[in-house]
Amino acid sequence: MQKTFRNRYKKYESVVMFMLLALLSVSCATQQQRAEATAKTQRAVAELVAQKKWRIDVSSMSTLRYGSRTVASDFFLELRGDTLCSYLPYMGQAFQGPLASPSQGLNFEVPIRRYSQSTPKPFVSRIEMTVKTQEDLYDYQVDIYDTGTAYIHVRSQYRDPISFDGYVVLP
Repeated sequence: MQKTFRNRYKKYESVVMFMLLALLSVSCATQQQRAEATAKTQRAVAELVAQKKWRIDVSSMSTLRYGSRTVASDFFLELRGDTLCSYLPYMGQAFQGPLASPSQGLNFEVPIRRYSQSTPKPFVSRIEMTVKTQEDLYDYQVDIYDTGTAYIHVRSQYRDPISFDGYVVLP
């Protein structure tokens, strides 16, 4: 009786060892795949920033007076060479009455007056842009991380500042 128990145990032992080895090899493969995917994302983000052709889809906003809010997936900030296309929501106080309705948000497509790019930290590209619309002068500071996440801070002459979180749309 004791011999049959030992024989069964040895059979199970070999099956368990085989399963552990298979699991270990699969986990190594997925780590390698993750590392390759991360490197591919980093290259794609760096290329988009260098070409000045990127789009950030916004997922949340932080306002001075109303706190943080999740936003619909329709909102974005896009750079097309020397033109900034802003389709962002706005919540805050305007200090001067705009020509258009304040409920329209930060929606415009205008040429960039001033553009600068720097790398304040490893793995972060900071882009600072100034644009002028009929209503206001806006300063955009965009931090794009090599992971594809992005942070947008917008300052204005006649409105409260507002910030957005989002991600770079990769081709």
